[in-house]
Amino acid sequence: MNEKLTNYVHGVFAPYDGVKSVAELKADLLSDLQERFRELKAEGKDDETALTMTIESIGDIEQTVREVANLSHALERQVSINLSASHLPQSDFAGVIAQKGNFKGSALRGSDFTGADLTGSSFRGSDVREANFAGANLTDCDFSTLDLANANFREAILVRTNFSKSGLVGATFIGVTLTDVNFKYTDLRKTTFERCRFLGVDFHYSDLSGQRLDGQTFLGVTFDLPALKDVSFQGATLKNVSFRQVGIWSLKRAIQSMNFDGAMMDKVTYAALKGLGADVSKVTVLS
Repeated sequence: MNEKLTNYVHGVFAPYDGVKSVAELKADLLSDLQERFRELKAEGKDDETALTMTIESIGDIEQTVREVANLSHALERQVSINLSASHLPQSDFAGVIAQKGNFKGSALRGSDFTGADLTGSSFRGSDVREANFAGANLTDCDFSTLDLANANFREAILVRTNFSKSGLVGATFIGVTLTDVNFKYTDLRKTTFERCRFLGVDFHYSDLSGQRLDGQTFLGVTFDLPALKDVSFQGATLKNVSFRQVGIWSLKRAIQSMNFDGAMMDKVTYAALKGLGADVSKVTVLS
């Protein structure tokens, strides 16, 4: 009987083979129907009755499948947006869907990308000063080698976003979770970070001198020690955080200037900082 049920579902979905979202729907539906069939059998129904009642329980599944397939095809037909080398200052892109968009080398100063889905897009070499990316999905976006002065990233989605060699003077990251974000070779001394969570972020060769990162969370983050002069981590949470010794000229001064008062950290991070000579006398070690 299970074979008959499987063949029925395969027949309904056959015209849409190759559509990923439909394939996922088919797998979920088949699992649910098999569970329903077993329940009916457990209630004492014979095979044919259980099969009929199971199929009837799903209603007009063919209509649902058609709608899912049509939506998938429509999304697949979307053409990648190419606005490279464009002069579009103060443009309105709020709420747009522009996945894998090409904005390379464009003048986009003051443009509004609020709530836009820019997954996989590249802004390399563009002027995006004062641009607003509040609430935008910037997963896998490339913001390397460009000027982001005074840009707003409040509550943006930042996953594997690349900010290497970018100008971030006056840029704001507020209420953001930064996951596997790359800040290599970036001056962050005048960038604002508030109420942020840093997960797997790499600050290699980036300058955070003078930053106040109080009360924020750092998990699996990598820092370069000399670039942390006068940085405050008061009340912050640090777990599996790595501090690299890049050069030795100002290493001792940088370590002694860092403030960890009231911070919470795991035993390994605590031991590493203590071994480097940091003042961790007012740190809470997590068990």
